[in-house]
Amino acid sequence: MPDWEKRFRAPRVSLPDWAEDAPDRSLFVSNATGTYELYAWDRATGEQRQATDRANGTTDGVLSPDGASIWWFSDTDGDEFGVWMRQPFEGGEDVEAVPGLAPSYPAGLALGRDGRTAVIGRSTDEDGTTLHVVRPGVQDPVEIYRHRESAGVGDLSWGSPQTEAGGGTLIAIEHTEHGDAMHSALRVVRLDGSTVAELDDTNGGEKELGLEVLGFAPVEGDSRLLVGHQRRGRWEPMVWDVASGEQTDLHLDLPGDVSAEWYPDGSALLIAHEFEARGDLWRYEFATGALTKVDTPVGSVSGASARPDGSVEYLWSSAAEPPVVRSTTGGVVLDPPGMKAPAAVPVEDVWVEGPGGRIHALVQKPAGASGPLPTVFEIHGGPTWHDSDAFAAGPAAWVDHGYAVVRVNYRGSTGYGREWTDALKHRVGLIELEDIAAVRAWAVASGLADPERLVLSGGSWGGYLTLLGLGTQPDAWAVGLAAVPVADYVAAYEDEMEALKALDRTLFGGSPDEVPDRFTASSPLTYVDDVRAPVFVSAGLNDPRCPIRQIDNYVDRLAARDAVHEVYRYDAGHGSLVVEERIKQVGLELDFVRRHLPR
Repeated sequence: MPDWEKRFRAPRVSLPDWAEDAPDRSLFVSNATGTYELYAWDRATGEQRQATDRANGTTDGVLSPDGASIWWFSDTDGDEFGVWMRQPFEGGEDVEAVPGLAPSYPAGLALGRDGRTAVIGRSTDEDGTTLHVVRPGVQDPVEIYRHRESAGVGDLSWGSPQTEAGGGTLIAIEHTEHGDAMHSALRVVRLDGSTVAELDDTNGGEKELGLEVLGFAPVEGDSRLLVGHQRRGRWEPMVWDVASGEQTDLHLDLPGDVSAEWYPDGSALLIAHEFEARGDLWRYEFATGALTKVDTPVGSVSGASARPDGSVEYLWSSAAEPPVVRSTTGGVVLDPPGMKAPAAVPVEDVWVEGPGGRIHALVQKPAGASGPLPTVFEIHGGPTWHDSDAFAAGPAAWVDHGYAVVRVNYRGSTGYGREWTDALKHRVGLIELEDIAAVRAWAVASGLADPERLVLSGGSWGGYLTLLGLGTQPDAWAVGLAAVPVADYVAAYEDEMEALKALDRTLFGGSPDEVPDRFTASSPLTYVDDVRAPVFVSAGLNDPRCPIRQIDNYVDRLAARDAVHEVYRYDAGHGSLVVEERIKQVGLELDFVRRHLPR
């Protein structure tokens, strides 16, 4: 078996979640069977068992705070439309968690520490977003919130009835009622839906500042809510006492984006810090204001959790080293049996001057190789995401086959400040491609990349940028690989889930009916007749994010003029959770490039 396949097949585990009031009970995701599924883990006995078993996999699950049950989301073949199921932690029959709620797209879930109270968020094309409360002794769920714009459940407190806020359990909601789907405002309500407090940094949509819920203090009767804000041009945490209204700014002297979560006793925060494609951890003490670094290797921390004993568990990897769940107590927390993923080559940092400022790119190439090399520009999705110094089997597969790989954190990427993330509005897609073109020019001028053997590749938003780039920069690319892309933006808008329609209206400044010229300028279908490079497209038949009809519209136009292309359709949603399916897709891409890239 070649190394590139081993990296996909090697068993992996996620950072384990644990029950707040039963910390020996944990839930994690693993691909040990060849499909990503949920696993229950009793730390006291060491027993692990597979909790879900579905043909297309399961990753969306929550452990109840009392550790008694596992809630998991059941959709149909990856279409993301379904209902929450519940299963006893020890195993047993799966039952519909809330029989009174019809299927929907999920919009958050929060479970009470009593094991019986729940807040469920739903999103549908017909109703927009609705939030529902399930309470002990009440037979049917009660709707407490409804709005056409997107919203979601942030967190559920477990306060005492004596809190000034008036009544025990509180619900933190993220909403975009102001119409800006990229920047949420916050509302805290009681279980009956009555408002306790509101926080809005958007000024009615006039300011592009967002807020996010990071979690209520894990202490009974404590009305402090940890909130992420962008008031200084990046994500930072602060503490908002929803009972008194007091806001405590932490003023952490760390560059880049900063998030946080509570230590279990509420006396400190575990700080997650991301800067220039790498991540590390810190501990912040409320009593003294001291900020202390948590010892982690150089690379990326994909998730972290503070345990009741004060230790920290975290999921770490680098471009060269595969992911592992570690603890500050020393050693590995979860080590799945089976083959180990082979190491890959480390990543190199490159900074390129672009039209909107310095662009950060990550480069990998075969050990000892000198250019010019055939080069794959692997474009990340999102768009609000970023590539980092983290283990990725896809880029490593290209390196194994003799290619250099360049990944570009274009404008729109996270981790480089609010202005960088928000810069792509109205000229959607075209701005990102300007940054990719600048890095392409560097790659050729530096001698790294062979200008005649450049591959533009990506999935989701990266797939969209691939098709748009092949049409607007036809002389720049020799081959294109687009996975689950936006291909016909108007048809995509018509068919996609409601939350993504709201995001598109924010990005473009309106709907296709309101700003048709912007959608036309940013749609790959507009430029399909200018595409000269061979194109490989892969698409999920049940994808609610980049639906199949709009991809077929684009492919039909390629076929009408006998353009060189191949299409692979598979029975899943926005990507696959089945390891063999993922290997098959990478194999098809490798073969397509081998056949069509100039030698």
